[in-house]
Amino acid sequence: MQSEIAVKLSENVPRYTSYPTAPHFHSGVDAAIYRGWLEALESGDEISLYLHIPYCDKLCWFCACHTKQTHQYEPVAAYLRSLNAEIVTIAGLVSGKAHVRAIHFGGGSPTMLRPDDMVALGAALRDSFDLLPDATVSIEIGTNDMDKARLDALAQIGVTRASLGVQDFDPQVQKAINREQSFLQTKAVVDGVRSRGVESVNLDLLYGLPNQTRETICSTVAQALTLEPDRMALFGYAHVPWFKKHQTMIDEAWLPSPTERFAQSQLAARAIVAKGYEAIGLDHFAKPDDALAIAARAGVLHRNFQGYTEDRCPTLIGLGPSSIGRFRQGYVQNMASTAGYGRMVADGGLAAVRGVALSDDDRVRGWIIERLMCDFAFSAVDLVERFGKAGEKLLHRSRSIALHDPARALEFDGDSFVVRAESRPFVRTIAAKFDTYFKGGTARHSVAV
Repeated sequence: MQSEIAVKLSENVPRYTSYPTAPHFHSGVDAAIYRGWLEALESGDEISLYLHIPYCDKLCWFCACHTKQTHQYEPVAAYLRSLNAEIVTIAGLVSGKAHVRAIHFGGGSPTMLRPDDMVALGAALRDSFDLLPDATVSIEIGTNDMDKARLDALAQIGVTRASLGVQDFDPQVQKAINREQSFLQTKAVVDGVRSRGVESVNLDLLYGLPNQTRETICSTVAQALTLEPDRMALFGYAHVPWFKKHQTMIDEAWLPSPTERFAQSQLAARAIVAKGYEAIGLDHFAKPDDALAIAARAGVLHRNFQGYTEDRCPTLIGLGPSSIGRFRQGYVQNMASTAGYGRMVADGGLAAVRGVALSDDDRVRGWIIERLMCDFAFSAVDLVERFGKAGEKLLHRSRSIALHDPARALEFDGDSFVVRAESRPFVRTIAAKFDTYFKGGTARHSVAV
C-alpha cells in the first residue's frame, strides 16, 4: 500500500522551512525595509538569533549549505570582523526592546573557529544583546574540528545543545561523500560536550546517500543509539547539483532508487522509535522528556530554517551572509557573497538584499503548511477563528483538496483535516497543494522522501 502511495505522492517539492519558500524571495525587500522591521520591534519582544559561519576546512560533497572551503584562517578572521560589525548595528536597533530567547550557531562549520574567537564571539553577543537568563545556545559541531580547547570554549560560551552530523558510519559511504568520521571520534565529542555540562545532544543522520544500503543505515542507527542522544534527525539526502556544483562529485549511479530511499527511511525510523524515542514531525525524534517532544505533544511545535524547533519567538534575526530572518512582517535574507556582505555591513550598514513581505493569504497558507508539517493536521475551527474570512476561503480549498485527492492522503473528520498515517512520509507533497507559488514557480526542488 505504501509503495503505491509513494508512486503517487513522491515528487520534487519544497522542504517548507518557510512560506513563501526562499526561491520566491525578491529584491523588493531590501536593507531599508529590513531596518524598518527591526525598528518596529516592540518593548518586551523575545527574539532568536542565528549566526552563520560560512567556512569549512573540508567540503563534504553531500552538503547543500552556503559554505566554502578554506585552508587559511585569515578569511575566517576577516569575516568575523564583518560579523561583529553587523552584531553592533543590529543590537543598536533592537537593544532596550528585544530580549534574546535563543542563539544558534550554524554553518558551514562554526567549530572551525579558533577557541579564542569562539569565546570572543559569544562575549560580543552577551555584551550587545539582552539575553534572557534561561536563553538556549545551540551549535552545529564539525566532529573533525574538535579538540579539548574547542570543547572548553563551547562550555565558556554557555552552549546548551550540541548538534553533530553523523550521516552514516559506513566507510564506503563516507568515502563517497568526502566525510570520514569514525564512531569513536563521534563518541569522544559526545562524551566531551556532556562532560562540560551541555544539556542536550542531537545527532543528524542521512538516508539516500551514495553506496548506502538498508544494512548500512540500520548499522549506523544502531551505533548512534548507543550514544543515547536526546534528539535525532533523519534527513533524506537532497541531490541538487544544479544548485551546489560540488555535488557533481557524487556519481548519480551510486544513489539508491526512490523505492530504496523510502525503505531506508522507514527502517531507520522504526529502529529509532523502537528505542523509546518519539517521532516528531517528518524527520525528527526525541526522548519523551526532551523539550521538542513536549512541544510536539502540546501542539506548539514550530518549523524554521534549521528544521523543527520548540522556539516560539515570532522574530528570528539572521546574522552573516545568506542568513534568513523571520519577522511578523515577512522574511529577509542577507547578501550571500561573503565579500559583498562585508562591504554592506561596514560603517553601520545592513546586508539584506532580498525577502518577501507577507500578505494575508500568505499568513493563512503558511499556518496551514506549518501545522501539516508539524502535526500532520490542522483544525478547521482554529483556521477560521485565527484568520476570519481569509480562513474561511482556505477552509473551502481544504475541503476540496480532501474530497478530490485520489490518494485520499488528507481526510476531513468534521473538525480537523488529518494526514492519514500511511501518507505522513509524503506530507511535503500534501503541503504543496496549499502553496500558491509552487505550480507557477520555476525553482527546482529535491524529492519528497
